[in-house]
Amino acid sequence: MTSKDFADRLRARQPTVGYWVTLDAPPATERIALAGYDYVVLDGQHGLLDARGILDGLLAIDAAGNGTVGLVRVEANNATPIGRALDAGAAGVIVPLVDTAEDALRAVEAARYPPAGIRSYGPTRAGLRIGPVPAEADAATVVLAMIETRQGLENVAAICAAPGLTGIYVGPSDLRLAVGGKYPSDPDVDETFDGAIELIARTAAAAGVAAGIHTRSGEEARRRLSEGYTFATVSSDLDHLQAVAASHLAVVRG
Repeated sequence: MTSKDFADRLRARQPTVGYWVTLDAPPATERIALAGYDYVVLDGQHGLLDARGILDGLLAIDAAGNGTVGLVRVEANNATPIGRALDAGAAGVIVPLVDTAEDALRAVEAARYPPAGIRSYGPTRAGLRIGPVPAEADAATVVLAMIETRQGLENVAAICAAPGLTGIYVGPSDLRLAVGGKYPSDPDVDETFDGAIELIARTAAAAGVAAGIHTRSGEEARRRLSEGYTFATVSSDLDHLQAVAASHLAVVRG
């Protein structure tokens, strides 16, 4: 699908499945895109990808040639990394640590050309994907705000109402810490965490925006979609590499 198709799909809250990439390994990223995910996210915040790695990763996703689109989780809610990711050809950005509606508006403005925003006009690769007309580029660009802090959870309704925001995206590890977990998988806060997950999905639905979440497996992704999430990302390349290598070693050693 095109970037515009993907943006329209999220805005219509149609179920979408993606994958998470942390490694600067374009041939592997291309293989992942070839698997048929709707989108692949390149992690520019916690991943091992610099600006060149993000560009190469987006090229690899495009090389798959099957309509998978590339998104970038940028390093910060700042116009420079947001603009750089979009100029490199990303179909959209996932913006971390959005605590307020004002934070969400700042992310939207960074991803939109004037008069809708403050993005500097220099489309480079983006111009090959979505054309040089600013209004058309804006319509084809996805902006997703991460809900991963206590303040973000408290302000989720106002964040979802931010004009121009395509949707929200749950960072479950940080969110579990935000609701009192001692570590990212702390089972002692399961009830509180599950309540927060349900609240976020309901709030996004009421606002008419997409709600996404990171998951650990295909099974969990399917469950979250059935619970009202619009899109779900499955695990990551590094986690799967370690898990598969360990499983084969276990078989060999009996």
